[in-house]
Amino acid sequence: MFVEKLSNTIDLRRELKALGVDGGGVEILEDKGQIHLIRIRDLHVGAANILKQDALSIGADLAVPKGTVTASIPRVDALLIATERQLQQLAKKEKAQPFGLKQLSSELESFGHAKFPAAISIMGIVNANDDSFYHASRFQGNTAIERIETMIADGADIIDLGGVSSRPGSLAVSADEELSRVRPIIDALYHERLYEKAVFSLDSYEPKVIHYALERGFGIVNDITGLANDEVAQLCGRYGATAVIMHMKGNPQNMQENPSYSSVLNEVEQFFRERIEKGEKYGIKEIILDCGIGFGKRLEDNLSLITHQSHFVRLGKKLLVGASRKSFINAIDPSSSDERLAGTLAIHLKAIEEGASIVRVHDVKEHSQAIKLWQALRG
Repeated sequence: MFVEKLSNTIDLRRELKALGVDGGGVEILEDKGQIHLIRIRDLHVGAANILKQDALSIGADLAVPKGTVTASIPRVDALLIATERQLQQLAKKEKAQPFGLKQLSSELESFGHAKFPAAISIMGIVNANDDSFYHASRFQGNTAIERIETMIADGADIIDLGGVSSRPGSLAVSADEELSRVRPIIDALYHERLYEKAVFSLDSYEPKVIHYALERGFGIVNDITGLANDEVAQLCGRYGATAVIMHMKGNPQNMQENPSYSSVLNEVEQFFRERIEKGEKYGIKEIILDCGIGFGKRLEDNLSLITHQSHFVRLGKKLLVGASRKSFINAIDPSSSDERLAGTLAIHLKAIEEGASIVRVHDVKEHSQAIKLWQALRG
């Protein structure tokens, strides 16, 4: 007899099937193998006591602060610990309960029904401006085309072309200036029919520039303003383009001037819900969500958004994370942008583990290798 301790990150469904467990048993046991940790903020103390008892009755648990049982404090934060099956059972129990637990039941159901993506895509970054924060991402003319072809060969599924820097403190430029920077590259890509080899994304929020790109084979609009401009939403709907909705607090000129959140996860989620509704109103069929790492975020906000990407999986959209070589890495391990590849890989692999399905990167080949190995390790 041999006994082996397995990682809880393995593909449990595959292991169960390899054992010869029948189909129904696979479903039941897989549910038991998934643990949910759900933080509930500002919960009525009466609700906390009911939820605690209901959780214990089905084998789950609710961590609550001292004084909850005696109701010595009116509202509390709590941490629910439950398997997939327990979460669904608890959601049903709370539908008939008072103190806001009926609303909570819907929230719990949405977490339980959330499905992680099966495939990971790499989005390679190409900048046509000379003031992007990472100098090695700047390309013009034929060198840009060569760089794009190399990225595709190295494993990029998407190429994201931009003509304006959005780093903290960067200055906006006119639509005409932006178009003059990206037009030669867009024209060359169209002439070479490279849109048949990869999906092309335009990092822009200018309707004039976006219209030009969509007319010439681009399929994604990467909008750091999150569809703030109705005309951008209209263009995406009209051309059947995918819209990347990114969260940003403020604008590039002022976004890092003391940003603050009571709950960054909640605020970003509410923003996403509002902009998803807007995008769908304009006929946008496919939406990707980007929590905007470094865009009006403190270090702790960036870390929280990466660590808890799974919070947003329940919105039913692909999640994009773009932390490539960003300066917040420097706050943990002081380094220049040339020395942040290892930190970038660590961040992106964690984000993928938590449900992100697209990573926006400067270093395509290294990410392709890292993701393949991560997938092999997880089975």
